[in-house]
Amino acid sequence: MPIAMTTPTVGELGDLLAAMREWQREGTPFQLHPGDIGWFWRDGAEKTAAALRVWRRDGLPVAIGLLDGPDVLRVAFRPDAMQDRELAETLAADVSDPQHGVLIEREANVEAPMGTLLQEALLDAGWSRGELWSPLQRNLGEPVELPDVRIEVIDETTAEVHVAIVRSAFARSTYSLEKWRTMAAGPAFADARCLAVYNSNDDIVGTVIVWSAGLGRRGLIEPLGVHPDHRGHGYGRAITLAGAVALQQLGASSVTVATQSANVPAVATYKSAGMKPFEERHDLHRP
Repeated sequence: MPIAMTTPTVGELGDLLAAMREWQREGTPFQLHPGDIGWFWRDGAEKTAAALRVWRRDGLPVAIGLLDGPDVLRVAFRPDAMQDRELAETLAADVSDPQHGVLIEREANVEAPMGTLLQEALLDAGWSRGELWSPLQRNLGEPVELPDVRIEVIDETTAEVHVAIVRSAFARSTYSLEKWRTMAAGPAFADARCLAVYNSNDDIVGTVIVWSAGLGRRGLIEPLGVHPDHRGHGYGRAITLAGAVALQQLGASSVTVATQSANVPAVATYKSAGMKPFEERHDLHRP
């Protein structure tokens, strides 16, 4: 049967998240994580479904894409489909033709795992290498040193504190308490922990959400923020370690994160917490 692309219904989201959890295997390239879908869920289930594209063969998903805005598509593959030429060529055709309703802006970017044939197919279709990203990972099979900070798990009663930190850390953020509640009600959040970190003066210095994909699967940091008043004191490292400990307790095999390679301080922070870089990844760019 040919590969067909669809936009899922809200009722299909649970099964798609379950498939993506299975795809988060060690030894495969860094790619879109169910935690990315969980973070996007703050805009609601309907908008999340509308932002997803699913490529299926014989009724089963072989690739899932998240439209992170009208000009960015982030893609995850079933591990045995990463070198599938038919899938790569179908996906490249779908994202290159605006009539397919995938990338509606003329200038667009695709985030594809390194080493997949999709990268080759897009380059052959006239796309170019775009922004450079640094994925990093720390194996959680070894003990993780506890940071010298107070860590609290955020819940409904304390979510306002977390929201305030995220809004202070990311200048253009539209995050709100209502969006946190919507995200926390989503199915991906069952495998997540939202943490607040306090210093010795009992000031909240930062926050992080970590997303597990299940026992023995990769976990994800998304997002991590340090309050502007407390930057430059090593709290980014402490927050990263707090997230790693939480994922270890959830049974994750590793903690992963990706940041722009140009963001040198962020890369240095994650490395200071014991995270090691994957191969850097170029987005694919359509001018």
